[in-house]
Amino acid sequence: MHAYEAIEQSLTFIEEHLTKEISTEELANTVGLSPFYFQRLFKRLVNKSVQEYVKLRRLAKVIENLKSTDHRILDVALDYGFSSHGNFTRAFKETYGITPESYRRDLPMLNTFARPEVSMNYVLVDEGVPLVAGNIVLEIQRRTLEKPEIYLGLETEVRISEQMPAGESTGVDVPGQLWKRYHMEKVSIAANLNTAVEMGISHGEGTVQSFFTYFAGGLVQNIPDRLQDGFVKRELPAGEYIVCRVEAENFEDLVTVSLDQAGKYLFGIWLPRHNLTTEPFSAEKYYRDLEGMACMEIWVKPLPLNNKG
Repeated sequence: MHAYEAIEQSLTFIEEHLTKEISTEELANTVGLSPFYFQRLFKRLVNKSVQEYVKLRRLAKVIENLKSTDHRILDVALDYGFSSHGNFTRAFKETYGITPESYRRDLPMLNTFARPEVSMNYVLVDEGVPLVAGNIVLEIQRRTLEKPEIYLGLETEVRISEQMPAGESTGVDVPGQLWKRYHMEKVSIAANLNTAVEMGISHGEGTVQSFFTYFAGGLVQNIPDRLQDGFVKRELPAGEYIVCRVEAENFEDLVTVSLDQAGKYLFGIWLPRHNLTTEPFSAEKYYRDLEGMACMEIWVKPLPLNNKG
């Protein structure tokens, strides 16, 4: 068994026992490692200590329950191993910056800690060769966009430390909140949109170093003479791109877990191992009218590493 396979096995065990007591010693025994070596290996591959990871996964499951059921907050907390309401509220607020009561009342979009696909760090696929990992299918290609695509939508500034790297930070999901607002307000520009394609764009131009600008919008089918208040026009420029296509079982998983995993693989594994970096710009293209699948693409403009900066 490879070392990463042992950690993958322990992650599966954790997911299946989140409502039960989980000790580091028990996890180490399930994969045949000493507790000392297991903890070191786990921290190296997951970037969290064992018990911190267990806490974050339990909180993620609590959020799913608070959103989809009317169970009492205390009952959900106790189900997932929190010893008291005070203990749970403290952990929730330290992790997400709001109380469980505020979350249930307002249902803001939150960054939660998803189960990582550790094996993806050890697989390097060629261009055009699909990679199957967990519940996603991922494929990377070079593509040329012959003419720019125009999008209308909303944008906001995002503090990098609160959102990046994807999947590592927890708290209110600012881009997710912007998408929520866009889907509420897009009715005013619906006549100008191709509703089958939506775009999220991240870029650092014109912002201070600790922030980036995030745009959420839809593909334009006809450009209006005047923009509605609050809406902006952005484009996906013509040119050469690296495109990472991702398919998942449903749209909710696609825009959370799958996007996180694909981004980590593209930026953390695939691009560096091909001696590439990218311009300070990335785009997430979502296809909303595909039957039987949820699909999106990450578009980046590649640069050789020796030209960085």
